[in-house]
Amino acid sequence: MITSRDNERLKLVRKLHERKWRDKLGLFVVEGEDLLGPNDVDPVDLLVAGEDVEPALLAEVSTLAHPPRVIALYRRDDLPRGIRSVTLALWRVADPGNVGTLLRAADAFGAGVALSAGCADPTGPKALRAAMGATWRVPVSEFDEPGGTRVALVPRNGTPLRELSTDGDVVLVLGAEREGLPEEVLARCDMQASIPQPGEAESLNVALAGAIALYEMIGRDFGRS
Repeated sequence: MITSRDNERLKLVRKLHERKWRDKLGLFVVEGEDLLGPNDVDPVDLLVAGEDVEPALLAEVSTLAHPPRVIALYRRDDLPRGIRSVTLALWRVADPGNVGTLLRAADAFGAGVALSAGCADPTGPKALRAAMGATWRVPVSEFDEPGGTRVALVPRNGTPLRELSTDGDVVLVLGAEREGLPEEVLARCDMQASIPQPGEAESLNVALAGAIALYEMIGRDFGRS
């Protein structure tokens, strides 16, 4: 059992809380049994409080307010990659909670997610918690990888999303809340769409907008005869 905070396995966990080490080593940390990978994905390391490591030491390397019983290390290469018929393409969405929530929404509607440079790392601790396990099920690609009709979501003056008519694959392009989508990204989109907002709010949270957009594109007609 690990009894020293200087143990190399614990040092690695600490390192992987930083994105530069996750990028360099291709590894990430999962905290808690609810977020562990599927049975067919073997962790690189598994630390169980009271079995592999003293509970107080595991608590020290955790980012959670209530320390987990289990911390596991996984390879990024074991996460799903690929493209689905509907994709959320995120442009510089830097908030990890929003990235994780959008992964969770994509999981609910069977969509994929594409990330630009400048997006939060989906394998960071906050994004993993927000995704609630969707990280293991939603294929992720680069921002420009998915083909099909690219629809930019803009706060105002776009085609109402529920009136949008598209054939084939669709890429819903969303930007960060404050900056939105720059002109060079808008120029590469085939059309612009908006979610009607009769209230006074300037815009929707990007995660909420993405979930509504997926509902309009995929979920609205689900189960209708």
